[in-house]
Amino acid sequence: MILAFVDQFGSITRGKVADLCHLTPGLGLLGVLSIIRLRSDELTQPAISEGSFLMKRMSAAAAALSVILTLGACGTSSTQDTATSSGSSSSVSSVASTETGFYDSSTVHSVSVTFDETEYDEMLQAYADTGEKEWITATVVIDGVTYENVGIKLKGNSSLQGLSQALNGQSGGSDSDLSPDEPEGLPWRIKLDEYVDGQDHDGETDFAVRGNSTETALNEAVSLELLDEAGLATQQASATRFSVNGSDEQLRLVVQNPDDQNWYEENVDDNGVLFKAESDGDYSYRGDDYTAYTEAFDLEANPDDLSDEEAYEPLIEFLDFINNADDETFAAELGNYLDVDSFAEYLAIEELLGNSDDIDGPGNNSYLAYDPDTGLFTVIAWDHNLTLGSGVSEDGEAGSRGNPLTERFAENEEFAALVDEASARLQSELIDSGYASQALEEWTTVLTDEASDLVSEETIASESESVAQALSGGGG
Repeated sequence: MILAFVDQFGSITRGKVADLCHLTPGLGLLGVLSIIRLRSDELTQPAISEGSFLMKRMSAAAAALSVILTLGACGTSSTQDTATSSGSSSSVSSVASTETGFYDSSTVHSVSVTFDETEYDEMLQAYADTGEKEWITATVVIDGVTYENVGIKLKGNSSLQGLSQALNGQSGGSDSDLSPDEPEGLPWRIKLDEYVDGQDHDGETDFAVRGNSTETALNEAVSLELLDEAGLATQQASATRFSVNGSDEQLRLVVQNPDDQNWYEENVDDNGVLFKAESDGDYSYRGDDYTAYTEAFDLEANPDDLSDEEAYEPLIEFLDFINNADDETFAAELGNYLDVDSFAEYLAIEELLGNSDDIDGPGNNSYLAYDPDTGLFTVIAWDHNLTLGSGVSEDGEAGSRGNPLTERFAENEEFAALVDEASARLQSELIDSGYASQALEEWTTVLTDEASDLVSEETIASESESVAQALSGGGG
């Protein structure tokens, strides 16, 4: 177990070293340091550039100081931790993420990006001309650790509408404040291993720098906490100081990117396939030719290395069924194609969060995971920046364009009853229990304590109160 910690030595934290105290109370300082020294001497990463590897070794040296300081307290930390835990009188324990490293939500993290301005301009021009989001290379510093030859590109569809209009000399749009002159404010995808195999930060390789209509993104952060607590596949999130090419820092929410096959294998399944529904696609049946579906559904994860035709085959059968089965057949056989209980929970929590841009929203936001062992699809939630009061238009109406699956599911009394049952349970477990309020309070406290130089305390408090009101009103 010790070696498992030491294998991550390039990103070791004082928290991880403290865990060594609990794992090996009798080993002592010299014993632990000897293991770490031996293991760190074995570090070889030929796929990583010499400069990046040197930085990793320097980080290890710096971490050794933290090891010494932390191990000095090994004899007393266990007792103190136990006393603190047993002394708590709160009816709801802390809901802060138990993740370590970058997705430790108890603190604000930092990401700075540096790229060539000419490459950036060419990328923007390609997006303006064709709508394609092309990769460029960048140097990325995450919580003080430098990574070279990182892939970075624009992320999103409807969230980039304002940028697209700006690039084409138009005005308005859902995010009309996006500007090509301020890349620190754009939504990004950062992929550490796009060009360097095996390059990761605390085991994470693929990051989405989210856009949001609020300054704090508290609505999305809390929504992701609630999805996780409900037991649905979701993404970890981190409040982050984000800058590009030496710009002023902005407070941004960075989340795991479900487009990444590593995320899929760790959070969903190690086989099967994962599709992302594209914003300009839909859930219609388009015939038997798989090529008719490739622009509506991107194949994001394919651990079994199926051919495209094989991978799309169950999706085509599913879309054929939900569009063309008669009502009696739909009711009797939907469970042969879809995890019905999971879908009912998905619909219930999206309603609870007031998400106006989910599977039947204007952005068609959803992922479909197919498990070949069960033969079932599962709908995976994605894109929660329009939740908890942030997704209602000026006329008070949330956008929607419909979806045959959600429409037919709601029209069936038995399926609708499943959603009602899930809604009542989630209301009790997440809202009435105080869990959601605790999550909001903890995120608000972190931002107030560590990011009030980026967003004023007044704004943090105001946006926190708006989320609280939405929670008390069932999503807003």
